Amino acid sequence: MMRRFGLLMTGAAIGAVAVVGITDPGKLLALSANAASTETYRQLDLFGDVFERVRGDYVEAPDEKALIASAINGMLASLDPHSSYMPPDDFKDMQVQTRGEFGGLGIEVTMEGELIKVVTPIDDTPAFKAGVMAGDLITHLDGDEVAGLTLAEAVDRMRGPVNTDIVITVRREGVAEPIDITITRDIVRIQSVKWEKQGDDVGYIRISQFNERTYDGVEKALDELEAEIGEDNVKGYILDLRNNPGGLLDQAISVSDAFLERGEIVSTRGREDDETRRYGAAAGDDADGKPVIVLINGGSASASEIVAGALQDHRRATVIGTQSFGKGSVQTIIPLGSNGAIRLTTARYYTPAGRSIQARGIEPDVEVIQKLPEELQGKLEARGEASLRGHLVSEDGEEKEREGSYAYVPQDREQDEQLQYALELLRGIKVNKVFPPNPTEGIPN
Repeated sequence: MMRRFGLLMTGAAIGAVAVVGITDPGKLLALSANAASTETYRQLDLFGDVFERVRGDYVEAPDEKALIASAINGMLASLDPHSSYMPPDDFKDMQVQTRGEFGGLGIEVTMEGELIKVVTPIDDTPAFKAGVMAGDLITHLDGDEVAGLTLAEAVDRMRGPVNTDIVITVRREGVAEPIDITITRDIVRIQSVKWEKQGDDVGYIRISQFNERTYDGVEKALDELEAEIGEDNVKGYILDLRNNPGGLLDQAISVSDAFLERGEIVSTRGREDDETRRYGAAAGDDADGKPVIVLINGGSASASEIVAGALQDHRRATVIGTQSFGKGSVQTIIPLGSNGAIRLTTARYYTPAGRSIQARGIEPDVEVIQKLPEELQGKLEARGEASLRGHLVSEDGEEKEREGSYAYVPQDREQDEQLQYALELLRGIKVNKVFPPNPTEGIPN
């Protein structure tokens, strides 16, 4: 049964998010766990003095709302790459996006220095079809430099009326000259779950992100695959979470629950002990105990890491691929009435075994490195949270020496080494001691 939780995750660049109903910005001070010191108020007076000087003496009359927004965003951006201010339009767009339909290009982005870095193009969107690649650094929008823009400002520039074009200039590793890519804006409708049978014995389920329709899509996929293949003929399921940047946390929990009989799925822990939240599975395995293999890579982040970590810790699935992104922090969305909202990092999330994957990622049970085609060798970079400037460190201070892994998945299934390895395991062509996993070796339920 699908359950709704008041948390959401919106990608590698955004992370897990909790929505709280604060509509009066003045109440934020009253809710502060630590009262501001006298020195803090002196510094706020300094800010007021500077604002008045700029407002009164700058060579041209400034946009006062823009000044305030920039100041707030600068404060939040100084904390970590995932805290930010969302103007009203951006806040509205975020709410629309989680419903699985929005206008734009169809890319997940984050800041990389003064440039915009593509986390991943979303399947079957204008950016995906135009050839935008994970790891591309956007340097110009319609010929104007990105340097100097905030992430929110750059995203706003990339939005626009449907059927209008934008030219983005990208710098791609291994390519000497910048690349101009023309993209036609469109309504981006996200079908987050796609499925098909592999041969006559394996069900393949691809989740591109976690939106409000994801759990229903997984349920439909399991039902149709079982009916098409035949319950007695299903050797197992492949859950493909590669290049999945995240999405709604309640959907990640529900998808995990679809394959689990009981036990904890994920916990979130804030600065104070009483802020810990735990989410568990309800009875009932919708896959009827059939073997499950989860595929991950450097583009698997946030909500997808929750699913992979939960199924791995409970020994319900074997995880194959390469190290995931390592996006293990929770952001709280605090509405500010008509003034938009702020996104503030408030907690880390943990797998059922208590592992924090912030800046570390999920390690696969079987590492299968996808070979890059010759034309892409040297043009892609390993990706991970630890490579982001100003990232929140792992709680114990230890991080992976590697800063992530590649996020390349070939379109030709025959060339997909990770998928082929999974199929051979399910069919008994390959043998590995970690498959099928032994549930008794997992964490206690």
